[in-house]
Amino acid sequence: MINTIPTRKTAHMRGIKQAIEEIKQADPYTALTEKALRRLILTKEIPSVKIGAKYLINMDVLNNYLCTGTTESEPITAAGIRKIAE
Repeated sequence: MINTIPTRKTAHMRGIKQAIEEIKQADPYTALTEKALRRLILTKEIPSVKIGAKYLINMDVLNNYLCTGTTESEPITAAGIRKIAE
């Protein structure tokens, strides 16, 4: 029997410095700074995981926030089933 349950991909978690480095590699002229990213995390505009003194950020959520201004992602659907607007 074939498993039809969708599997989740592994989150791309980065520290603040690593997140900024990755963004700068993609866009060398980015205006986002380490201090600005830290502020977004501390004000809880971007969700993060705190481990000790270090904050980890999901890069997919961060990229979505930078592109759309929201941390909402598209809902996960199973086998092509989606909610129909009423």
